[in-house]
Amino acid sequence: MGKTTVAYELHSQLSAQDLRHCLIEGDNLDMAHPAPWVHGLAEKNLAAMWKNYRELGYRRLIYTNTVSVRQTQALATAMGDDPGITGVLLMAEDLTTYNRLAGRESGLELDSHYGRSQSAARELDLLTPPWVHRIKTDGRPPADIAREILLLTGWQH
Repeated sequence: MGKTTVAYELHSQLSAQDLRHCLIEGDNLDMAHPAPWVHGLAEKNLAAMWKNYRELGYRRLIYTNTVSVRQTQALATAMGDDPGITGVLLMAEDLTTYNRLAGRESGLELDSHYGRSQSAARELDLLTPPWVHRIKTDGRPPADIAREILLLTGWQH
């Protein structure tokens, strides 16, 4: 259970409350080879998608991406309408992370992914601004984590 699972749970809870919102999985905005990061493709694609949602009256966006909490200003600029941002960094202990990765990887791939994940998690925690909310996910169901995030956003009725 990670950021995408929690995002889908947020979507489900907001839908149940009939609150207009959209969900964009940021990892898909520039998934290509070779990686087009230096061209700002994710920001360009976010700008185009948000423009379309905004024209239809959407004002709430759930945006997931591994490092987005470190790029909030660039993402806000891409959206073009000075959005209010509630940043959330989902965190888990090493054993929890390993067990989650073991559910989808094995052998050398598991070891490789786990090593990268540990390094990235430590860097994210260290370099993420202090105003970003850090939420522990160990042993918690997605619905519980989503409710906590909704309280932080103030989006609940």
